[in-house]
Amino acid sequence: MKRFIALTFTLFLMKGAFSQQIKYTNGNDSWNPDSLGNHRAVLQVSNAGKVAKATIDWRRRDTKPELKAIWVVDARTNKIIKNTNATDVNREQGTVYFEPTSGPGTYYVYYMPYQVEGRSNYPNAQYVKNQPNTQWSGATQNAVPALVKEIQSINAMNSFYPMEVIATAKETQTLISQHPQKDYLVFTEDRINPIKMTDDLPQRWIAKGLTNSFSGTASKGENYAFQLGIYAAKKDLNDVRVSFSSLKNKAGNSIPSSVLSCLNTDGTNWDGSKLHKVVDVPKLKVQALWILANLPATAAAGTYSGTATVTTKGTASNTIKINLTVSNTLAKEGGINEPWKQTRLTWLNSTLAQKNEVIAPYIPLVVTDKTIALLGRKVTVNKDGLPAQIQTFFTPEMTGISSTPKNILTEPIHFHVIKSNNKDLVWKNEGVVFTETKPGIVKWATKNISDSLDMDINASLESDGFMSYTVRFLAKNDIKLNDIRLHMPIQPAAAKYLMGLGQKGGTRPDSLNWKWEVATKNQDGAWIGDVNAGIQYSLRDQHYIRPLNTNFYLQKPLLLPTSWGNEGKGGIQIFKKGAAVLADNYSGEHFMKKGDTLYYNFTLLITPFHPINTDFQWSNRFYHKYNKLDTIKATGATLINIHHATPINPVINYPFIAHKEMKSYIDEAHSKGLKVKIYNTVRELSNSAYETFPLRSLGHEIYSTGKGGGYSWLQEHVGTDYIAAWYVPEIKDAAIVNSGMSRWHNYYVEGMNWLVKHVGIDGIYLDDVAFDRTTMKRIKTVLTQNGHPGIIDLHSANQYNKSDGFNNSANLYMEHFPYLNRLWFGEYFDYEKSGPDFFMTEVSGIPFGLMGEMLQDGGNAWRGMIYGMTNRMPWSDGADPRPIWKEWDKFGMQGSKMIGYWVENNPVKTGNPEVLATIYKKEKSTLVALASWAKEDVKIKLNIDWKALGIDPAKATITAPDIKNFQPAQVFNANDDITVAPRKGWMIVIKEN
Repeated sequence: MKRFIALTFTLFLMKGAFSQQIKYTNGNDSWNPDSLGNHRAVLQVSNAGKVAKATIDWRRRDTKPELKAIWVVDARTNKIIKNTNATDVNREQGTVYFEPTSGPGTYYVYYMPYQVEGRSNYPNAQYVKNQPNTQWSGATQNAVPALVKEIQSINAMNSFYPMEVIATAKETQTLISQHPQKDYLVFTEDRINPIKMTDDLPQRWIAKGLTNSFSGTASKGENYAFQLGIYAAKKDLNDVRVSFSSLKNKAGNSIPSSVLSCLNTDGTNWDGSKLHKVVDVPKLKVQALWILANLPATAAAGTYSGTATVTTKGTASNTIKINLTVSNTLAKEGGINEPWKQTRLTWLNSTLAQKNEVIAPYIPLVVTDKTIALLGRKVTVNKDGLPAQIQTFFTPEMTGISSTPKNILTEPIHFHVIKSNNKDLVWKNEGVVFTETKPGIVKWATKNISDSLDMDINASLESDGFMSYTVRFLAKNDIKLNDIRLHMPIQPAAAKYLMGLGQKGGTRPDSLNWKWEVATKNQDGAWIGDVNAGIQYSLRDQHYIRPLNTNFYLQKPLLLPTSWGNEGKGGIQIFKKGAAVLADNYSGEHFMKKGDTLYYNFTLLITPFHPINTDFQWSNRFYHKYNKLDTIKATGATLINIHHATPINPVINYPFIAHKEMKSYIDEAHSKGLKVKIYNTVRELSNSAYETFPLRSLGHEIYSTGKGGGYSWLQEHVGTDYIAAWYVPEIKDAAIVNSGMSRWHNYYVEGMNWLVKHVGIDGIYLDDVAFDRTTMKRIKTVLTQNGHPGIIDLHSANQYNKSDGFNNSANLYMEHFPYLNRLWFGEYFDYEKSGPDFFMTEVSGIPFGLMGEMLQDGGNAWRGMIYGMTNRMPWSDGADPRPIWKEWDKFGMQGSKMIGYWVENNPVKTGNPEVLATIYKKEKSTLVALASWAKEDVKIKLNIDWKALGIDPAKATITAPDIKNFQPAQVFNANDDITVAPRKGWMIVIKEN
């Protein structure tokens, strides 16, 4: 565990020969780095004098060190010395003159001081600029020498030794001249010392020399790794590749070459497809190549020899001899319990849980003729391959499935391809062919033919209701088109609400006109629906790449689809047309030459995904904070969310540092009847990840390109070309933004699998999501293996803002909803000024089969109750949900039937459209939740359908129980006026005695 063990190293600096010895040591956090910087030279002045001089061979990797301040501190007084000057400062060395204020003794030279600016969780370290001291003219010719005893970093994490101590220009040139026939040099390096620099050779390689061989020791079955460092000494290198021979020992045993691979050039992508990457190395740059050797568990002990051959286009190959000693020890699970040995790099190529299987509560797909049945829904495919009808069978209450369908479409979804004469192309089709019918996915294809274009459609439907369409138009001759439009004619009864396309969630407007603005708007489609029927669609082409989100969208936005966007000509209109609400997706004028293709791809999500599970809502009470378990249990909470920046989960999105402590905590929680979930997602990654620099060697596959900056560690060790993300000042955890879809998702799935098996987590808390539904399905699979609960809840801050591209959290993350158990939306959601339709669509989760909780300022307890929501304990000050939990238990919410205000035959109504009522019905008792959106006090009467409630009114009592911070106790008669205050409400129990 190299990052957390104190370091003391010695480096022999070369000046023709070894002439000076400098120790690189760990400062053990003995000074404040945020005022003095992370690095210092320790000097010893032995003789008295007015001026001391030290020449420090610091070998720095940072650029323009002459522009940065140099501070000298008297160790005895711990004060900065004013009379100092530095000369001949460069990356290799610098000379410092100073007044030794305490005479002979120890002095510190801090040579990278910085000040922290910006927000505490998004800081930016600004290095203090050098300001020459013109007021002090100490005589330099009589300066007493100051011996450089050691170079210290504030701690091991910040140390530059050994891989960031640069070779001098002279040393590098000497090495190159010793190999005049080589266009590039290949260095070998152990896995314990990841290559970190791309602009300099480490001095370590100068000391080692060019050996053209690698030796290492591994266990049987170990996921062994080592590095080849490629230095393009004389020219740009193109298409660098590595091939391997088999490894053989003297006894004739062999390890096949197939177990060796280069992580940088070959692997398995996040979607299970084979990945082949082209690695180019610009002149004078260093490229790390990570070699993976997944050794067989059956390998005989012994020393195996073979070769790795590096080739590039247009240059000679380099052959490296490999000597690998395999011990008699058998590595447990490939050695993944020792990740600091880079044994988990093989996870990047994992295909775990890639199989498209049915995940509960979903059921196998059933195909009858051209109709596909899935949980609570049916899709009928038209002869052209597009949906002819989509039906849902969910009850209006959203608590069950009925036998009565609700049609979403008034007619089939269809394309209009309009010629220059304003006439539609006429299509013939070859009929739909189902190419794959499995329980988890059904695929079909068809070809539609016209005199000018072919329209090839390949589509699929998965068991959760996700449909994917690849639509390719191929020009058979030159043709000018006025437009290509996709029409989605939707039943008004399935189009009450709309969310997306610049619209906050709520009642669908009568008309909407929208144009593509991908540079600033994360919008490519919308959700249109009702509580128990709807569709979300997104328009894409073959170049679609998932953009960044949560404050980073503007740095990597959507790509404008060539087809739909059409250089800004495309857009969407939604309006009433005849009996339908028409979503008219147009793209404008196109000129296609013979052989040209255009891809009009799109996705559909059929909502809801499943009935809501109200009993889960009442019985699983989240406690969102690390705390003593007895304290948590005493609150009545049942499920703990462990955030990052806690003792058992210290760093963000890398929950492997304190896994033993985490397991101990979870084991104790289980013994007390509590469940534990942990914070772990993909969006940014802690700099404490053991694999940080191997991942950086993959270019922008894992980490996004960006302007750099951020906290000092990132600037000093990552350098440039990244996006600084979340930072925790207390533990100095500095994260880097992930790039989007990548092999890191394979690692993420494997990591989840490991946490379930070895730590016993009960699920995960997602704080926004930067991966797609494929990864979500995979993690749900591993989280629920062998009967584990696999509970997933998703938190999001309101994405409807400039930084996030004016998207809606629910619309953005809807593809993940089929596998979530709860929503927590979130910061910047306005629960006071927003109407009930906003609550319904953007907060509650109900139209998608989910339930939620509130966050910002504790939410609105009265409005939350009509959606079955409270705030989350103990997150919001002054918004304790325990009094409501207590009333839930007293009433007995478990087993009750939720009938929302949106249900036409709700047995309890208020007669006032601004005061809404949702009931929770049991035998002989009903809990009525009232919430007001009126601007002033209003009086309402309860209109009660006693028969529907199953309660004899003559025997009924109507009472409001005393609930702290919610309502006083009160008794009502059936005909009483009930006064409801603005933005408040009641919880009233109607009970037959």
